[in-house]
Amino acid sequence: MKTSFILIILCFTLCTQSIFTQTHHKNRVIILSDIEADPDDTQSMVRLLLYSNQIDIKGLIATTSCWHKDRVDPASIKNIINAYSEVQSNLSLHEDGFPTSEALLMKVKQGLPKYGMLGVGDGNDSEGSDWIIKVLEEKDERPLWISVWGGVNTLAQSLHKIKNTKSEIETKKLISKLRVYTISDQDDSGTWIRKNFPDLFYIVTPGDNYASATWSAINTVVKGIDNNEISNEWIAQNLQQDHGPLGAEYPDVAWGVEGDTPSFLQLIPNGLNEAEHPEWGSWGGRYELYKPDFAKIKKGDSGVPLEAETREIWTNAIDNYTPYIYKEYGRAVGQDTVSFTDYKVTLWRWRKDFQNDFAARMDWCTKSFEEANHPPIPILNDPEQITVKAGEGFGFDASGSTDPDGDNLSFLWFNYPEAGSYKNLIKIEGAENAHGAYVIAPEVTKNETAHFILKVTDKGKPALSRYKRIIVNIVPK
Repeated sequence: MKTSFILIILCFTLCTQSIFTQTHHKNRVIILSDIEADPDDTQSMVRLLLYSNQIDIKGLIATTSCWHKDRVDPASIKNIINAYSEVQSNLSLHEDGFPTSEALLMKVKQGLPKYGMLGVGDGNDSEGSDWIIKVLEEKDERPLWISVWGGVNTLAQSLHKIKNTKSEIETKKLISKLRVYTISDQDDSGTWIRKNFPDLFYIVTPGDNYASATWSAINTVVKGIDNNEISNEWIAQNLQQDHGPLGAEYPDVAWGVEGDTPSFLQLIPNGLNEAEHPEWGSWGGRYELYKPDFAKIKKGDSGVPLEAETREIWTNAIDNYTPYIYKEYGRAVGQDTVSFTDYKVTLWRWRKDFQNDFAARMDWCTKSFEEANHPPIPILNDPEQITVKAGEGFGFDASGSTDPDGDNLSFLWFNYPEAGSYKNLIKIEGAENAHGAYVIAPEVTKNETAHFILKVTDKGKPALSRYKRIIVNIVPK
């Protein structure tokens, strides 16, 4: 009886820890949106609400930008939430945790209808800037992400007020909890923030030349790959038509599809994304911490001033990527004959996966659980971090992976060199698409890390993928 009691307590403790961990790792985010400046804000807002059970949305703030200088449109955010309210109960048939529309409406706020630094300083507080401070001061140790789709002056005003009303210790503590991802610089307050708050975690491709930004890969037509998932036909069939009120709110592309979405893609829990490590790569792209060369930054046409960075920021990083493609005969997948090396690769390499995931969730708006597809559950029968000696062989096994719909599963193992310290590609021995993989550690002269990714994809419609990331520490002999 004593042994049974101990086992019961142990199981309860493990379950409690599991629940706590899931809650703890649910990323908090406040959105700053210049909604109505471009239809893509509405597109991104629709997608965001479909992940509102997996991302802890703490605020939806209507702001200005260089394209929307003297008005804010919180009513447009509320319209999308009202459409969400009509499908929330059906979404809940597929996964738990979708918030009520009433709870989301309470988080809709607005910044001042002023452009850039004209809205920063004494007397420029708004319900939006005060709301950021309120959420930041909550007794919650999780980082607070600020996802910026337009201008960033509402956050700048929050920081101005914090610096002028809090002690140096309090200010440092609050800023240490902030994580900022801005979709380029869409007003002149972004450079002000980075200059005046040098310790602030900040992801951005500086300047206003959007073609130079990693995020633009979400809607870039890439030569040599299938771009179907960003086509207008795909959008109409998979998102807009016959997908209920929320799909009906999804507008046609005017300039570029969902240019703001990369600012929160890395917050979605999928086994690959690690928001605290932009250098590891995720659905939102990969970024490295350095001070960009001002001479190489190109000017856009928004009127936002271009200035040299005064400190390191998280910004564009380069991947070398050779896609795996489906083969009609023999081994089901193989590497393509074409490779890509640039910073946009870090994001579009996952585009088919996150677009299919979006389409599946849009199906959830109207379909029953039995009619729709749901992501597989990768199960790794090994630790997610191991240490091996140079030249030593080691293996992985994911044979226990499952699918909630009973779908057949495909496996793919690959090394992600740019994510680790060992930059040379480490090949998988034999077939990369079996449920197990075998690798031989390279010879090294110092301790190195190598990242291996397991991608598990079901054969439902649309096909959905989830991942496991294994970090291998390689030590010299």
